[in-house]
Amino acid sequence: MKTILVLGAGLVTRPLVRYLLDQPDFKVIVASRTVSKAEKLIDGHPRGEAKTLLVQDTDLLKELISQADLAISLVPWTYHPTVAKLCLELNKPMVTTSYVSDAMRGFDAEAKEKGLLFLNEIGLDPGIDHMSAMKIIHGVENRGGKIVSFRSYCGGLPAPEANTNPFGYKFSWSPRGVVLAGKNNARYLDDGQEVVVPSEDLFTHTWIIEIEGMGKLVAYPNRNSIPYIDTYGLKDTKTMYRGTLRNPGWCETWKKFVDLGLLDDEQRTGLGGRTFAQFTETFVQNPTGNLRADLAKQLDIAEDSEILDRFEWLGLLSDNPLPVETSSPLDILSNKLLQKMPYEKGERDMIILHHEFIADYPELPAREMITSTLVDFGVPNGDSAMSRTVSLPAAIAAKMVLHGEIKATGVHIPVLPDIYEPVLKELEGQGISFKERSRKL
Repeated sequence: MKTILVLGAGLVTRPLVRYLLDQPDFKVIVASRTVSKAEKLIDGHPRGEAKTLLVQDTDLLKELISQADLAISLVPWTYHPTVAKLCLELNKPMVTTSYVSDAMRGFDAEAKEKGLLFLNEIGLDPGIDHMSAMKIIHGVENRGGKIVSFRSYCGGLPAPEANTNPFGYKFSWSPRGVVLAGKNNARYLDDGQEVVVPSEDLFTHTWIIEIEGMGKLVAYPNRNSIPYIDTYGLKDTKTMYRGTLRNPGWCETWKKFVDLGLLDDEQRTGLGGRTFAQFTETFVQNPTGNLRADLAKQLDIAEDSEILDRFEWLGLLSDNPLPVETSSPLDILSNKLLQKMPYEKGERDMIILHHEFIADYPELPAREMITSTLVDFGVPNGDSAMSRTVSLPAAIAAKMVLHGEIKATGVHIPVLPDIYEPVLKELEGQGISFKERSRKL
């Protein structure tokens, strides 16, 4: 019997825990700051155990890791290096769904020396995006071709029937994470030219993309795409772009959030007793008492703009009192978004992951356009598509590591065939599969 330690019991964790408990040779310990969340995930399973853990308590964290054969870290990414250090000390492999940080890369040599695998970015984005991309890339290379353009888009959105608010969005993961992502700079390669997008321009650097059966969506750049040229081994590509998908209306509204200063993360005091309208008015340079008109003038938009309709629908112009005495504009915004945009009982979310490749072949006169598209829906009153696609790849990979099916050591992401091929195959068995198409250009 192997023991797996799962650190964290957040929104995406349930499918991972249930998958692992379905394996007859695994015991699962779920450790969380809020033990009731861990207990809910275990749900009385005889091979499950819930523990209380503040991840800052390194003595207890070390004790829990020592009891396990593998640790899956689903706590905030800043704590992964702490977990990794203890895993090195205790000779335990580790799995995370987070991006590889510089600190995590620093463990590569010692992990190799000890024969340990620290597998990162084994979620959705990052994760399934890497694996599905590498499947196509290696397939082209095995046929003697080369990728000269790669564009990838991913978004977590309400299913069409659940798209019921003016933002076209509902929260299946951390609202603060969504808001913080709006502060990122971006870089990508477009036909040989490097494009740099500062954070204040992120939501104006957009274009329309049409996904079959999903209609028109809006894409904007996702962080820095340039390093993926090396990650994916695409030395011949002239275009490398990774983007986020949203419904129309999202980006122009968020641009005005940015312009107004609502993504400011500095704490403000003295907010007790103020209304949301009074809070919003503090961002207006020359208030006249007509908040909607003042915002229209400052943001250079029409007073009857749909953007201001979204501000008003969200409650930023209301006389409702702020629920806090001290907070940052970013946290006030993210809490309000979560309050107004939850999934209702029985509603489904939706994941869209879409790749576009252009391949050249030395013996063919025409180029080939290849697309690979995943559309996955949540289960009504069950697991969300977001939780399934983020956590199941990590669960499958953890099983493979403990069964000795992955031989790699060191710090990795899932771009090796020995990792992505079996994971993608098992995801298909879970109903998470891609539709691939190709045509000559």
